[in-house]
Amino acid sequence: MNLRHQLRLNQIKRVIGLFSIVIVAISAIGFFSDGRIALPIVKEEPILNSLNGLPGTEGPVLVVKIDDTNLAHPQVGLKSADIVYVEQVEGGLTRLAAVFSSSIPDVVGPVRSARISDIELFAQYGKIAFAYSGAQRRLLPVISEANLVDVGAMRFGPTYYANDPNRNAPYAMMVQSKVLLEEGLKRSPDIAISKPMGWTFDEKIPTNQKFSSVEIRWPASRYIAKWSTTENRWLLYFGDQPNLDASGYHLGPKNIVIQLVSITDSIYKDKVGGVTPFSATVGNGRCYLLRDAGSIPCLWNRTTAESGTSFTDLTGAPISFAPGQSWFALTDKEPVFTGLQLQDAPKSTTK
Repeated sequence: MNLRHQLRLNQIKRVIGLFSIVIVAISAIGFFSDGRIALPIVKEEPILNSLNGLPGTEGPVLVVKIDDTNLAHPQVGLKSADIVYVEQVEGGLTRLAAVFSSSIPDVVGPVRSARISDIELFAQYGKIAFAYSGAQRRLLPVISEANLVDVGAMRFGPTYYANDPNRNAPYAMMVQSKVLLEEGLKRSPDIAISKPMGWTFDEKIPTNQKFSSVEIRWPASRYIAKWSTTENRWLLYFGDQPNLDASGYHLGPKNIVIQLVSITDSIYKDKVGGVTPFSATVGNGRCYLLRDAGSIPCLWNRTTAESGTSFTDLTGAPISFAPGQSWFALTDKEPVFTGLQLQDAPKSTTK
């Protein structure tokens, strides 16, 4: 075959190839009856925030420690949190750790001190910005060495932290959370951005066990949760009182995870000698996922401090949260359901 013939053959192959591409493109595009070209419709999937499953971008993670005694209520800013953890502290009382990322409120509080359980618990989020009022002297070096950005009151002071004159100390300290995070990012640009944490979200309502109310307990504190059909979320009661924030909003999330953990004495004590408990969140154990007016008995698993926490049903199949805010109740006491027959589940183990 001479060179001219070969070139001619290559030209024919290229023409055939281009014609084939045009045919495929036309079949994908299509035409209207009047001859106008109908372009294909490309459906864009919405970007979802990893912490709440709602449309929105990822953002830097700020964790604020918040008092949870009667004198601290009503609290400020919790409505905007993506995640809220309820932790046991000295005397069997509870304290909150609120995780903000998708939305940072102007003010959060009342801010209280850090605890040893926070270090392990929040290692899974990466290098968070950590806002707190102080800590026991022996705990301060541990916080300093942890993989977090300390934006606490001892470092950032009265420019960002100040007492509410209408409240009594130590239940009065409020933090200007939005400007605090902005300043934190200027000083430490490597603050962690929200990311998938091991749990997933799905609008589809799962098969669950209905109940009328549930009591979540600690030695000297308790919450009650009731489903609101009109608001399509749980309504929380602190003790027997509606858990209202400072604006009058009745606090309550789309999901409540009652996560059964091992709670033991730590080496730390508060200023009056009360022993600080340690809640172990690395390991595995039982849980209850409350969503869509019912409960799903479940299992939680977290292999290392740096890894996220996964949740499955009792057969090991992954379960999904409803898009929206989630509260995690870290307790070693079984919840008390009203109008629900509980299923048997394996015993908890933590490490």
